[in-house]
Amino acid sequence: MSAVEEFMPAPTSVEAAERRLAACDWRAFAKEMDGYGCAVLPGLLTPEECADLASAYPHPEHFRSHVLMARHGFGKGEYRYYKYPLPDLIGGLRTALYPHLAEIANGWNERMGQPIRYPEAHEDFLGHCHAVGQTRPTPLLLQYVPGDFNCLHQDLYGDLAFPIQVAFLLSEPERDFTGGEFVLTEQRPRMQSRAEVVPLRQGDAVAFAVHNRPVRGSKGDYRVNLRHGVSRLRSGRRHTLGIIFHDAK
Repeated sequence: MSAVEEFMPAPTSVEAAERRLAACDWRAFAKEMDGYGCAVLPGLLTPEECADLASAYPHPEHFRSHVLMARHGFGKGEYRYYKYPLPDLIGGLRTALYPHLAEIANGWNERMGQPIRYPEAHEDFLGHCHAVGQTRPTPLLLQYVPGDFNCLHQDLYGDLAFPIQVAFLLSEPERDFTGGEFVLTEQRPRMQSRAEVVPLRQGDAVAFAVHNRPVRGSKGDYRVNLRHGVSRLRSGRRHTLGIIFHDAK
C-alpha cells in the first residue's frame, strides 16, 4: 500500500457498489437480457452488506408498509416496502443500475414499436412518475420461511412502469435456506410457456423483464409476456432485496 493509499478514506458502501457495477461486463449482460429476459450480476453485495440489509427486516421504522402475501393471494411469505429517504446503499444502487438498464429498455421498446423512451438519469424518470401521482417508493425487502413461496406475478404499480427490475439474494443457499429458487416464465404466442430457474449465491443480483420483451423470430420481432416468482422454501430463512425503478401510486 502506498503512503497516499494509506491515508485515503475508505470508500462508502455506495461508492464500493458503484465500483463493482463499473467493473461489470455490460455487453455480455445485455446479450443475456436479450436472449433470455434475465441476467445475473454476480457478487454485487458483500456478505456483510447482505447481513446488514437483512437485519433491518424486524424494524418497522425503516418501512412504509408490511404485506402478508397470503392475505392477497400472492403466495405465502411477507415483505416490507422501504420509505423515503431510502438507505444510502439501496438508493445508490437504484441510481447506478438505472442507466445501464434504461439503454436496454429503450432498445426493447424500439424493437416492439413502443413510443416510450426512458431518460438517462433515474432522477429524471422519477420526476415523470411523480408528475402522474406515482410518489411512493417501491424497493422492498422480502422474507420467506419454510413452506413460503411467491406466485408468478408482475410488479406493475401504475400507468408508468420501468420494464426491468433487479433482485438481490441476501441469504446463502444451502447454508441459510434450501429451496426458494428464483423462477421466471415466458409466455410465447401460440407456443407453450418457457420456464427459467436462475441459480443465485448470496450477494448476486438478477435483473429481469417486469412485463414483456421482444424476441427475434423468422419474420421479425414479436412480444413475449413474462412473470416471476419464488419456489417453495424447504428449510431455513431467505431474505431478498428487490429494486423496482418506478414509484407507486
